[in-house]
Formats: sequence, C-alpha cells, structure tokens
Amino acid sequence: MELPGTTSHARKGEPNDAVEISHLTDGYKFEGWAWFSREVEIPERLAGKTVALFLERTRVTALWIDGQEAGTRNSLGTPHLYELKEGLSPGRHTITIRVDNTDYPTKGGHLTSPDTQTNWNGITGRIELQFYGESYLQDVQVYPNVADRSFLVKARLVGDGADRMAISASGFNGHDHVVAAQEYALGGEEVEATFVLGENARLWSEANPFLYKLTVRLLDADGEALDTHELSVGMREFKADGDKFSINGTRTFLRGKHDGLIFPLTGFAPTSIEEWLRILGISKSYGINHYRFHTCCPPEAAFEAADILGIYMEPELPFWGTVTDETYDNHNAAEQAYLIEEGFAMMKAFGNHPSFVMMSLGNELWGSKSRISEILRAYKAVDDRHLYTQGSNNFQFVPVILEEEDFYTGVRFSRDRLFRGSYAMCDAPQGHVQLDRPGTSKDYDEQMVPSSAGGSDAAGAGTGESGTIQIQYGTEARTVEAESAEEELIPRIPVVSHEIGQYATFPRFAEIEKYTGSLKARNLETFRERLEAKGLGSLAERYFESSGQLAVACYKEELEAAFRSRKLAGFQILDLQDFSGQGTALVGILDAFMDSKGLVSPEEWRTYCSDAVLLARFDKYNYESGERFDAHVELAYYREAPLPSLELRWELRAGDAVLASGQTAASAPVGEAYVDIADLSFELPSVEAMTKAVFSLELANTDIRKTYDLWIYPKEKAVSLSGDGLHWAEELTDDVLRLLERGENVLLTAKPELASRSIEGTYATDFWCYPMFRSISESMGKPTPVGTMGLLIENGHPALADFPSEEHSTYPWWTLVSNSRSFILDDLPAELKPIVRTIDNFERNHKLGFLFECRVGSGKLLLCALDADKVQEVPEGRQFLSSLARYARSEAFKPQAEVTAEELRKLFQ
Repeated sequence: MELPGTTSHARKGEPNDAVEISHLTDGYKFEGWAWFSREVEIPERLAGKTVALFLERTRVTALWIDGQEAGTRNSLGTPHLYELKEGLSPGRHTITIRVDNTDYPTKGGHLTSPDTQTNWNGITGRIELQFYGESYLQDVQVYPNVADRSFLVKARLVGDGADRMAISASGFNGHDHVVAAQEYALGGEEVEATFVLGENARLWSEANPFLYKLTVRLLDADGEALDTHELSVGMREFKADGDKFSINGTRTFLRGKHDGLIFPLTGFAPTSIEEWLRILGISKSYGINHYRFHTCCPPEAAFEAADILGIYMEPELPFWGTVTDETYDNHNAAEQAYLIEEGFAMMKAFGNHPSFVMMSLGNELWGSKSRISEILRAYKAVDDRHLYTQGSNNFQFVPVILEEEDFYTGVRFSRDRLFRGSYAMCDAPQGHVQLDRPGTSKDYDEQMVPSSAGGSDAAGAGTGESGTIQIQYGTEARTVEAESAEEELIPRIPVVSHEIGQYATFPRFAEIEKYTGSLKARNLETFRERLEAKGLGSLAERYFESSGQLAVACYKEELEAAFRSRKLAGFQILDLQDFSGQGTALVGILDAFMDSKGLVSPEEWRTYCSDAVLLARFDKYNYESGERFDAHVELAYYREAPLPSLELRWELRAGDAVLASGQTAASAPVGEAYVDIADLSFELPSVEAMTKAVFSLELANTDIRKTYDLWIYPKEKAVSLSGDGLHWAEELTDDVLRLLERGENVLLTAKPELASRSIEGTYATDFWCYPMFRSISESMGKPTPVGTMGLLIENGHPALADFPSEEHSTYPWWTLVSNSRSFILDDLPAELKPIVRTIDNFERNHKLGFLFECRVGSGKLLLCALDADKVQEVPEGRQFLSSLARYARSEAFKPQAEVTAEELRKLFQ
C-alpha cells in the first residue's frame, strides 16, 4: 500500500460486512499491528550525519533500523520523531515501522473514535528522514510581543561550530513588510533573541491575518549557514479582556464550530494545507471565526490554513473522563502523565501558529479540581501564548470556575441558570428555543450574572458537601462524585457557550452515493429501509427539507440569543456539519462532507452569524390587525473599523405591498461592542385575511441586514365550530359515531389527553438524535425525548385555505403544536394521508397525523388532538380553527380514506 494512508483506505485486510447503525461503517476495519518496511539508499554526503525519522500523523509506533529496534512513540496528535545521533552509514538500509492502533495510553477521544475519524491504522502525514549538520537548532519557538512589536525567539543549540544566529522577516507573500536580518551572539545551549519588527509591523487577526515568514539561520564564523529554519508566524495578542476576548486590543466574539475531525471519504484528517483551506474557508463563509476540536488536535496543515484565513483555534487533550489524583482508588498515574505530556507536545509542535490561541484539557471532565488546577498552572508557566480552560463543560450540573483558567466553557451555572437554547431531556430543564413562545427578546445576561448578585466578579469556589450525581457521559449515563457550590457562581472571565444548537434534520438519502471511500453509510441505508418498510419512503426528501427548514429557524434563534447576550464571549455550535456518529446526529446545515444541504445560503446565515449582527427584539411573531408592533433594534459589532454613522432603514412588506417603513439615525460609539440603535413602534394594518409580512432592517452603506417573518390576522372575537351542517366535538363518543353513521360532518378537536395512541406535541426539532438520548434517558430513569422533527404540511389542501402555510413548521404553528398530540396512524389504511404530518425520527418512523380526514360509515370526519380552548386564546389559533370549520362545512370536504369506527376507537384506547 501507499503511504501516507491507512489500511482501511487501501482496502487491506478482510472486508467488513458489519452494518453499524450508530456511526459509519469502516469497510476494511483493522485493529492490531500493521507493519511497514522500506529500503532506502543513503548517499555518501549524508552518511554519519544525525538523522531523524519524522512521522507526521500516526498511532503507537515502534521503529527498527536494519532489524535493530530503535524505540517507540505514542503521541496521538503530534509527530513522532526518532532521532538517530549516530546517523546511518552509506548504502542501503531497511526501515521498519510497526503501527499499533490498540494499545493506547488513553482512549483517545475523537482521535480514535468510530464516531468520527475511525480508529484507523497507518501513517497519514509526512514521512521524512531529516538530516542535520554538525550544529543545528532544535525546538525553535517564537513568542510575539505586540506592545513593542517584537518576536522573542527561543531555541536549543545542538553541536559545535556555530558562531552566531541571524533572523530576518518578510511578509508571507514576499512583500508588504520586509525586516532586514539582525544578528545575535550565542551564549550557550539555550538560545534567546529579541527580533524587533519596528513601528511598521503588521498585526495578525481574523480581519487581517497578516503573516510573517521568519527566517532563522545559524551561522559559522565565516557567515556560512549551518542550519536554516523558516517559520510562518503572526504578531498578535489574543487575551481575556473582562467578559470578552480581544485581539490586539479590539474586542471579538467567538463564533465557534465544534469539530471532531469527520472526513467520510478517508476516515482520517487531511494533512494538506489545500484541503484545510477549503474546509476552513467554507466555515468562514458561514461567519465562523473559531474552531474547538473536541478531544482532539488537528494536523499542522489545519493550523497553517487557519493562520492564512484568520481562524481562532482551540485544540483539546484527547480525554473525556475523570481527572484523578493519588487519593482516588482508580487513579491512573501513567495515563495522566501521558495526557499532560501530550499537551506539552501540542504546544511545542504547533505553538508558533498565531491561530493557536486557546487550549482545553478535555471534554466534560470530572474529578479533582486541585489536579486540574495544577495542570493548568504547569501549562501556563511553560507557554503563555495561549489562553487555557479547565475543559469543555466540566462538572456539568455543579460547575466551578478555577482561578487558573483564562476562560470558561459550559452550558449552565446552576440547574436553572442556562445559557444556551436547547438541551437533552436527560439534562432538563430544556432551553427557551424548545419551550418558550417564540420571540426575539431572550438573552442570557440575567442567567450569567443575576441581578441579586449585584455584579460581583467573584468566582464560586465550588466547595461543599460531596455526593454523587448521575450525568450524561458520551453515549451513556454515568454516576460521578460531585460537590455542590456553597455560593452563587458568578463568572469573572470570558464565558463561551458549549455545543449549542444540536437541531436534528431527517436524513437525506441521496447523500448515500457520496460515500465512495473507506467509510460506508450503512446506517443511512438502514434508515432508508426502515422508512420504506413503513410505506413512507416516498416522503423521505420532503421529510428532510421540512425538518431542515425548521432546524435552520431554530439555529437562527439560538445564534441571535447568543449575540443578544452582552455578558457572553462567544459560542461553539454543534455543528455546522453533520456528526456521523453517536447514534447518527444529522445536526448540520452542511452534510458530513462540508457540502451545503441547500437549506440556507452562507449569505443568509451570516445575517445572524458574523462580526456584525443587526438584532431586533420583539415579544412574538403573531399579531392581530391594529395591534402595535414594538421592537428594540440593536447592533452587535465586532469589526476593527468603526462605523462612520448608523442610519437604520426598516420596512414591513407583504408581497409587493409596503405596510410600514421608516429610517432613523443613531450615533456610532467607537469601540463599543453593542449599540442601541432605535426603538420602533407602529400600528399594524388591518387585514382581511391571514397575512405573512417580512420585517426587514439594514444599515445604510453597509452589508449589515436582517429579516424576520411576522404574521397578521383579522380580528375575530370567537370561532363558530358547529352549525350550518357541521358538528363539533372534543371527545370520540358514541354520539359522535352515530352522527357519522347518519352521514353527518364532524370536526373533532379531541382533547390531547384522550388521544392515547399518540405522540406529545413539541415544536422544535429533535435534539442531537433520538436513539442516543432515548437510551440515555431510559438508563437514567428520566423522561424520554419526544423525538419528532417538525411538521410536513400539505399546504395546498383546502382545509388550510384560510391558514396559508409553508410545507414546514413556522411560528403560526407553535401554539397549535404545543397544545396538541399527533396520532400514531401505523395501523390505519395506507390510503389515509394526513393533511398535516408530524415527522418522526428515523428509529421509530411512525406515521404521525397532526390533522387528518376520513370517512367513517357514510359520514365525514376532520380530526386533530388539539386543546381548542387553549389555542383560541391567540389569533393564530382562532384562525386555524376557523379555517378548519369553514372547510368542514364546504363542498370541498371530500375525504377519500375510509376508517372503521373500531379503528377510530383504537386511537383513543
């Protein structure tokens, strides 16, 4: 096989016939020892020189030279370097490398997980023999100092014969700024030199990612170069600045993406800069400026691409577990030492990259706070170029902020102090996107710093009586030791919200054909077979489109709530792309290949995910004729260049008709991250029919804009649900059945609690994926998720003639869905096709009817399980019921499917 590569990608070993459901299937899965051997010819000119074998990206390796063992290396995230001081004699030599993907010092997180890049075996990056002269530099590290526009260069000198060191610099593209060589005397094995760029030095940031090519040469007495290092570096200062981050003194807001190194064609992360430029470039086109790598560290090419594009990178130790000390019975000193050293290796290998600005100790850690603090202190003492956090969402329900960490990443400060919009049922309470009436007023400032706290900047110590708590851990439940905080936890450092979003979409089965590499989408094939077995296969593409549009709307509110939160420093979305594992979590607006699903354009996504986000705060989306619309308009602004002025133009339009419009000007304070622009208040027009209107805002002479959909309804005091040949009921009684037998028309808005064969109504699409969190909730004895994914609406059906809708869920449906249940119609005739379906998840695949019609005997029935009294309290509810009643009285009411009285009764038994 060819290297770089993996055994799976090269199709070595036995074909794997397994059908994995919770993740992709490795077509040639191999775990064990893989041996790679090659003969090399060493020319006379390189004979005897110190030589190192460099393996950029691999597993646990062992090396033999001409049959003699030369050592072993086990870093999962950084290169393996075998240095042979004695060199190699001229002539042919056999190099043998054994790669083991089983005997890891730690589980490896998403570096080895089948949920992400698989537990591959092989070598996936550069493989080099590197030869050194009689004197050379090792471990060249560059530390920027923005204050005096200089780089501190540190290195270790090896060998004799060097007289001095010279450093020069030029702009990465060869011009813009060139700094002549400066020479430095050598004073021993440890080399340090301050290289001054001068007052014209260019700074690196997301907006202007200017890079320098720093050339470091080791010279002999005659000025001949003994060793040369060329490094791509940036002059930047990324720091914690109160409750925000700043880059070179300008505040920034992290618009982050979770990344688990998912690459479905190969099963391993690419090591080419071209591929990473493509990947990161896609993310940047969607407004992303930050990557958090979940329990993994990407290859160097990822940092190189991030340097060029201006992406803030946060690698993480490959650990998801409990940090122990000597007092723990299960203390694993060897594993902990390995992980700590892995962190130092990451700093050494990638620390020069200006994009490497943050570092985390792992994902959702538990255990010894004192040991975590100790590790943080050790890292900060060695390398202060990065900001450090104790981990991502550590200690979950009983969080603590440690004195040593520079920023905090989590989802809550107590059970009810939440700062993201969605949660799994096992982590309830759920978030506002899942539970609250839709509007645009929610922010997390009160949850982050409660008014009762008086703005204190103290961090909760997190000390209290010890006990146990049951938590969600990966794909399972785990009982852990926990300490309850004695005092209210108030952040004193920047806070980043962890893994926000997680709104699932139904699979798009056309994607299956894209899996032409080593990984096979047998999970998606299985889901397609399940849906077809239920007779619903023809709906798959519509399920995908409708669930996807709902997910986009949920993400919009999730992201805007983060931008509205003035005490928040950023977010890490999970995810921009689908997550192939952990039950198959199709939570992205991009698929696993980073290709668009066609649900939302980058331009539209950037209106609520960018360095300048225009926001309107209003309480609701549904209004009656003549009602006042009040909105507070503000701007979250994180660009380096100040706005010269703020001229807001706004408009409310229904089709081609402008219902209201205006403009207003505001001052543009320099350096302010949030600007309150205007309070708008106007009376909505009178309408004769339900009207969708688009509320649009833009700042003149900028690319900053925003739109919101609103709905206006005619005034209607009460809805007549019976009379004129229509009977209305809230229970399926014998009287109702007799009416149907006599050939009458019946509108049955059954009380939801009576619909026994049904699924609870919920508006937001499923969190992450149903199979994983169903299993976790069951194991924890907690309520299982509802597991549905929005509505599929036959919007051309005459029953909805007075309630015009999209095919997918929109906000007029929120009150209706929240006060309903959807019938499980699996056992009813296939001819019965609901007017409004609820989309079920790919594990259950129930045929769910929110609203359907049928013939019972000689009568006609229009049925939904809806709390009619509750929904009539709002205009959208009255409009919906009115539309149903008008249809059920009309000649258009001609249901085709026939259902027996007995079949109907079963829905209520």
